[in-house]
Amino acid sequence: MVTPSGRAPLDVYLQAGRVAELRAPSHAGEAARTIDARGCFVLPGMVDTHVHLMDPGDGSREDFPTGTRAAIRQGVTTIIEHTHSYPVTSVDRLAAKRAHLEGRSWTDYGLAAHAWTGGLADVAPLWRAGVSFFKVFTCATHGVPATVADSMLDLLEVTAGLRIPTLIHCEDDLITARNERRLRSQGRLDGMVISAWRSREAEEVAVATVAILAASTGAPVTVAHASTPAVLTAIDRVRRDTGATIGAETCPQYLLLREEEAHEHGSLRKFTPPARARHLLDEEQMWAAFNSGLVSHISTDHAPSTPAQKAEGDIWSCHFGLPGLDTTAPILIDAALTGRTSLERVVEAYAERPAQTYRLAGKGRLEPGADADLVVVDPALSRTIVDADVVSRAGWSPYSGRTVRGGVTTTVLRGQVVVAAGEPVEGPPSGRFLPGPGMVT
Repeated sequence: MVTPSGRAPLDVYLQAGRVAELRAPSHAGEAARTIDARGCFVLPGMVDTHVHLMDPGDGSREDFPTGTRAAIRQGVTTIIEHTHSYPVTSVDRLAAKRAHLEGRSWTDYGLAAHAWTGGLADVAPLWRAGVSFFKVFTCATHGVPATVADSMLDLLEVTAGLRIPTLIHCEDDLITARNERRLRSQGRLDGMVISAWRSREAEEVAVATVAILAASTGAPVTVAHASTPAVLTAIDRVRRDTGATIGAETCPQYLLLREEEAHEHGSLRKFTPPARARHLLDEEQMWAAFNSGLVSHISTDHAPSTPAQKAEGDIWSCHFGLPGLDTTAPILIDAALTGRTSLERVVEAYAERPAQTYRLAGKGRLEPGADADLVVVDPALSRTIVDADVVSRAGWSPYSGRTVRGGVTTTVLRGQVVVAAGEPVEGPPSGRFLPGPGMVT
């Protein structure tokens, strides 16, 4: 069994949907059912707190039944979701979304709301209605308007008082708009438009502004999809110097994909912030930052489209986003088994810390009283990621062709086996809504 602090040969006893007891094998007790995990690693169920499933919305890109099936198959037992196609901006919209999702999720799930400029009056009611956090954009993206510095300060003063977490997409709106004007005037339509448009400077300026406002208000803030060691270092410096409650989320694309891939793949590498790594040293520095704790936690930012949908329009108008729920846990497990990180760090960054950040009670840990969410990983398995194996409606992966070591054989959600021999079991989805900690009943 693996925890952030180490590993040990233990028997894990589950009862009534929770972890009941941990025992050394020499003190084995009786059980109604036994799962033999000898030779394998047992991890807590993974917790992915940045997922877009377009549900309700354009189900051709992704929906809850498909997206969460992809997640559970790879050991993700809890997600927090928000979609730009149906942004939750009011209590009524949250209630409608909850009703729509009933019986549609394979994982347990929380729901995030969007913070909208001019919508401060909705923040406290949505928090009391059970949202997990508020997503904020510093630039106009996905049809969501930018929250600029003065409006951000207003928002963080409210969230600070109620201890509401915010996840902030950091790209400066003025700089991205300036870059777009310049690039369009040059007639640029190539894939490298993405990194020139959504530039490093745009991310760094927005992160600096958000960090200052987080420090001045005391609001709990996480910077979404931090893409470079420079961004991670800047966040860490503010945290250490001011005591600000500010964390840094990153995603596998910033650990493994290269900026130059947009030359060949174009719209299939359109996500933002874009891939920054230009050579192996950049990758190694990001892995070092991940291992050192500069990264608070990791998520997918799963925002899929099919190849045909990605090809609609030109590089400016096609969809942003990558699929990730099929591949993030396998990539992290492989990185641990091949020495780039450790399983202990994977458990910390993709289970325990995200659950702690968003106060998901009972999730992300294997100890008595926690939810009986666990994953069995066989280190002897090996496979090559191929598009045909992707469960997500996207039907492709930017990691196709990579060989990964290790594999999820069993996933348990609240004491029930939901994946056996690497595939979801038959039956209806059993995931439950997880109300945020501010919910008033």
